[in-house]
Amino acid sequence: MRVRHGTPLLTSSRGVLARTLVAIALSLLPSVAMAQDELKLSDAQARNLGVRVTHPIAIRTDLTLPYPVQIVIPTQQMWVVSAPVAGMVATLLVGRGDRVSAGQPLVTLESPSFVSQQRDYLHAIAQEHLASQQLKRNVDLFEGKAVPQRVLEASQAEARQAALVVAERRQMLHLSGMSDEAILRLGQEAAISGTLTVNAPQTASVVEVTVSPGQRLEQSAPLVKLARLSPLWAKIAIPAANIRAIRTGAKVEIEGYSIPGKVVLVSETIDPATQTILVRAEIPNDGDLHPGQTAAARIGFLSAGESAWEIPYSGLVRRGEQTSVFVAIAGGFRLVPVKLVAEDQDHVVVSGRITDQDEIAIGGISALRGILSGLGQ
Repeated sequence: MRVRHGTPLLTSSRGVLARTLVAIALSLLPSVAMAQDELKLSDAQARNLGVRVTHPIAIRTDLTLPYPVQIVIPTQQMWVVSAPVAGMVATLLVGRGDRVSAGQPLVTLESPSFVSQQRDYLHAIAQEHLASQQLKRNVDLFEGKAVPQRVLEASQAEARQAALVVAERRQMLHLSGMSDEAILRLGQEAAISGTLTVNAPQTASVVEVTVSPGQRLEQSAPLVKLARLSPLWAKIAIPAANIRAIRTGAKVEIEGYSIPGKVVLVSETIDPATQTILVRAEIPNDGDLHPGQTAAARIGFLSAGESAWEIPYSGLVRRGEQTSVFVAIAGGFRLVPVKLVAEDQDHVVVSGRITDQDEIAIGGISALRGILSGLGQ
């Protein structure tokens, strides 16, 4: 960040000893006076105190200082496609970085387990057919009073059980990745296949392929990792001292990226190692953002109509929880309260009753504070 420094009010041309003697003398001079938080200084006194000034720089009235961010994929937008059955990878049909559509083939597997599932399904269909025929016969016999009611009830129970087994076997084939059409065709043609195709569950991008052709797998072994890449998350580490300026819903702008996002989370915990708090923003992605990249972001923090100013860190005056700046006035300086919005090791962003026409003291601050304190503060 760049801060425009003004010309020093009066350049000190004396040594530390001379300034110290003049500062002591100031407390005895009648020309140094205070009205509340104002102090009067002549040019000579300011020169000997080493006072320097700069004009505050108006910055975006709605954004903080830039913070480093990392772009990541939201957890709810990632999926792992796993092997539905044990088997061997026959063919890989996609690679890392590919974009796939819902239903698009990803991997083909050769699986004896899949063969067994199809056989069990066909067997269940045959058993259901037999149970259904037996029930029909027993209904006719019962109506002719040829069999007792208990025989009819037993046939009804067997038919229901056979139907449940068919539904179970059909669901297992569904879980293995077979479509309704493929299952129907299997039941009609009884053509058992030893190859299973694993398809994409929805439109996404391939972020990782975890298998290779010829590899043998257990059931549920990961095959391909998929992700939807819009929106993305920007993870921002905010110094704990600055977190009060950040609110959920605030606008977030990634430097070099045109589409703004918004804060969706302000963590309630502090990283003990860095003394920062995690802020998470959601950013729409038109393809220019990439998971894993680092960037810088500014976060919205001020209400409409409020001004913000950037000054060197050395110009900030802290008194307990209060923050102020020394503003040059005719014949001296006034201590003006400001609201600290953001800070880093070199600069601060403040809001308050100052303008870019004011001269803010950034040198000789300790001497000015000392005079103010000696006069009753």
